[in-house]
Amino acid sequence: MSDIRLNRLANVLVNYSTKVKAGDWVHVNANWQAIPLVKEVVAYILRAGGNPSVTLESADLNEVFMAQASEPQLQWTPPLDMHMIKNANVWIIIEAPENTRAMSNVHPSRQQTRNLAYGKWMETYMKRSASGELRWVVTNYPCQALAQEAEMSLTDYENFVYQATFADQVDPVEFWTNIHNNQGRLISWLSGKRTISIRGANADIMLSIAGRKFINSDGDQNMPSGEIFTSPVEESVNGWAYFSYPAIYQGTAVEGVRLEFEHGKVVKATAEKNEQFLLNMLDTDEGSRFVGELGIGTNYGITRFTRNILYDEKIGGTFHLALGSGFGEAGGGNESSIHWDLITDAAKETEMHADGELFYKDGRFII
Repeated sequence: MSDIRLNRLANVLVNYSTKVKAGDWVHVNANWQAIPLVKEVVAYILRAGGNPSVTLESADLNEVFMAQASEPQLQWTPPLDMHMIKNANVWIIIEAPENTRAMSNVHPSRQQTRNLAYGKWMETYMKRSASGELRWVVTNYPCQALAQEAEMSLTDYENFVYQATFADQVDPVEFWTNIHNNQGRLISWLSGKRTISIRGANADIMLSIAGRKFINSDGDQNMPSGEIFTSPVEESVNGWAYFSYPAIYQGTAVEGVRLEFEHGKVVKATAEKNEQFLLNMLDTDEGSRFVGELGIGTNYGITRFTRNILYDEKIGGTFHLALGSGFGEAGGGNESSIHWDLITDAAKETEMHADGELFYKDGRFII
């Protein structure tokens, strides 16, 4: 028997997150394990009058490619990938990896080469997303590998996912609408502010948001969501931050990351685990040592770290900085083939000021 929560999640993805309309080309990119959700999504796309196409992927196949491809093969970008990112109206990504550590033994330099190969792809994606030409959303289908990463049983993890996405509610759209309204109030207050300082146990940073805008992440691109974010002025970030949560990128977990910034650029980076991977990613391209995003998590329903950035960056009482590509819709101009979110706890001994006015203290907005 099909789980009604799966049907509700598909409805949210198609009719709320991406607002599929008649004639849209809707490309669904999913892991093969997510086929039960893909079927529900395709059915809703058809009901909305959209034209679906589907690509199924496998973490095991990706590992084979990354381990065995020659240098020219790593530098090759599939024409189908470029055609999709240039022309599709909607892109729905459903992740359900067989193995979250499939890339652990792939040398960082090979991943760096692959990232560079997708530089033009990333540039196209960011520009079309910022302009609204491409509507997209990413979500997870509950699977054993993600449940194991979260240290939960599959049943508990399913409940966690459906609770976080409000698919356990009769009308999830109403819940996401309320989140949109509350976060809109926070963004209105921050509008027009010029500087933000973050000082606490894990950070002492000053940055500029002059001319930049905060984005309301209310479930339209990430499902679940619950954050407000912006792209700081590229050369304005000064200070340091320690990231108390493991920073996971392309299947590799880097722990105990500490970054120091001068004039926007990372000038010193250390890690307690997988430091060389961190340093390799920082040297991917000219933009990879600059901050593309400041995000503040607002989803207090996500109460635990699950080693999954889709959920972890939304945890209420945290903030994150992303190295690499910025968001054009926020006014960001940093270009890079990476976008790597690093998260830290802000629930204790942490204050955030905007233009000198306290607006966040110990994990909570106070405006």
